[in-house]
Amino acid sequence: MRHQVKGRKLGRTPAHRKALFRNQLSSLVKEERIRTTLEKAKELRPLAEKAVTQGKRDTLHARRQVNRWISDRELVKKLFDEIAPRFHERPGGYTRIIKLGPRKGDGAEMAFLEFVVRGDADSSTDKKSKKGTKKAKG
Repeated sequence: MRHQVKGRKLGRTPAHRKALFRNQLSSLVKEERIRTTLEKAKELRPLAEKAVTQGKRDTLHARRQVNRWISDRELVKKLFDEIAPRFHERPGGYTRIIKLGPRKGDGAEMAFLEFVVRGDADSSTDKKSKKGTKKAKG
């Protein structure tokens, strides 16, 4: 039994897993939404939450902590200047996982991992508010 064994191995070596999550975290900050397997999304979520929390602190030490996971300076700047301020009043829960169903090739459960408050115009909260504002023809 796996009592108190945290994390999934995902069939990778520790170095490969770390590289995978660094790349996925960078993609999440860049695109603000990524499509991946459900297991990878569940493992990446705590890293993304911690990165946003560090972004809310906005200190030199916090930037250096995030630099351990995101090596691109432009992405770190985006995290601290654009993404983290959106969650200033929110105490946690910065990401959501939306299940998409099985992948066609191997049946792996797919999901979107996205920030709850997104910067682009097609966020789900905008769609809900626009839904009820249709005008009748005629």
